[in-house]
Amino acid sequence: MPKKIGDLTLYSVDDLHDILGISKMTLRTYLREGRLRGRKLGVSWYVTEQAIREYFDEPQSESGSTPKKKSKEARRYIVQGINDLVSETEECDTIEDVITTLKEQAIISLFQVQVVDRDTNEITKIIKARDFLDQYAKA
Repeated sequence: MPKKIGDLTLYSVDDLHDILGISKMTLRTYLREGRLRGRKLGVSWYVTEQAIREYFDEPQSESGSTPKKKSKEARRYIVQGINDLVSETEECDTIEDVITTLKEQAIISLFQVQVVDRDTNEITKIIKARDFLDQYAKA
């Protein structure tokens, strides 16, 4: 349930997930990347009604990604829950994004990373999340 502080209404990630039907992982990524404006108080993100309006008023590219593309890699990465306990899926453009997304998860062993060729949309590799971090994380 949104929090009211005077005339200000604050929506948590849980509220937005329930209202919009967008995964919590996707919402947190949008907040971290600045696609959706919000503030982190303690461990929880909060978004105002105005920030939600700004997000929907902002023109989006056809693929739904941000206007500024981080890289032109031939691959993209899909972080995906592998059982019924975790049904979230997150698409990442860079290895750094994957590492950040995985490090936010409480139980890394419940995730895998699919490496997808951008041109053919073919999955070229599936890696357990822990193995991905062991291979690519620097520290």
